[in-house]
Amino acid sequence: MNPARTFLDLLRGALIGVVEIVPGVSGGTIALIIGVYETLIESAGEFVHGAVALVAGPLRGRGTAQARAHLARVQWEVVIPVGIGMVLALVASARVVAPLVEAHPQAARALFAGLILVSLRVPYRMVGGPWQAREWILAVAAGALAFWLTGLPVPAGEGGAPPLWLVAMAAAVAVTALVLPGLSGSFLLLLFGLYVPSLEALNRLDFVYIGTFVAGAVAGLAGFVQILRWMLARHRRITLSLMTGLMAGSMRALWPWQGPDRELLAPSGQVGQMVAWFLLGVGIVLAMLAVERAVVRRRHSMAGQRPVG
Repeated sequence: MNPARTFLDLLRGALIGVVEIVPGVSGGTIALIIGVYETLIESAGEFVHGAVALVAGPLRGRGTAQARAHLARVQWEVVIPVGIGMVLALVASARVVAPLVEAHPQAARALFAGLILVSLRVPYRMVGGPWQAREWILAVAAGALAFWLTGLPVPAGEGGAPPLWLVAMAAAVAVTALVLPGLSGSFLLLLFGLYVPSLEALNRLDFVYIGTFVAGAVAGLAGFVQILRWMLARHRRITLSLMTGLMAGSMRALWPWQGPDRELLAPSGQVGQMVAWFLLGVGIVLAMLAVERAVVRRRHSMAGQRPVG
């Protein structure tokens, strides 16, 4: 295992975990930007198949050979450090990042706007070859949908103890943001009225709430990831064009100047600082892409220097 690559994957997971705390920013988008999206999707699919086969195989008298084959195809050397980094960042962000975003919402939105804007080229290029009219139409439609969703007013009155069935259902829906760029898990929790209760449960380590949330998320992920894997395998260009549109449309949530009901306002106040934060977001993405290219070149160089035979 390459220590440099493992450290980079830890940072990747941390980035995904941090943005999952921020409403309006998709963890799936970040995974796509930093180059682990398809690896995580494929590994999640193999893990789900392996888990099902591990239970069903012995019951049907087939043993565990099929389950072991599926689990062996999971890229654990990527999934484990990304998962560790994500969990650690989620716990830390609930205590640090979320209050900062709440205290400085304009700067946070400007920062992530720069990050998302530059990253649009990632799924755009992954389509492969010139875009066709059908792909442009789908991207525009997906962008319009994301624009509308991210403009919905935030529900008032999130306080109180939500029922556990609602927690599980909301988690099953919100986890799709991890595998569908353009959707924000935190924003979906806001729509369910569970954003603040979820952060509070994480901060006070309410294991009943957290366990219910995780169970719902696993159930939602197990079902949705299979659909997405099929779409990427059978309709790759369409799927990636939809993702590009979702990412572009979701940028509405990151316009720095917004009213209490998410209405868009004209720039005012410290415009120069917002531009600076935006450019910082652009720089972060470019730096991550540069690091990724350097790691790939180094890996290819080392592979080419290995003796044959």
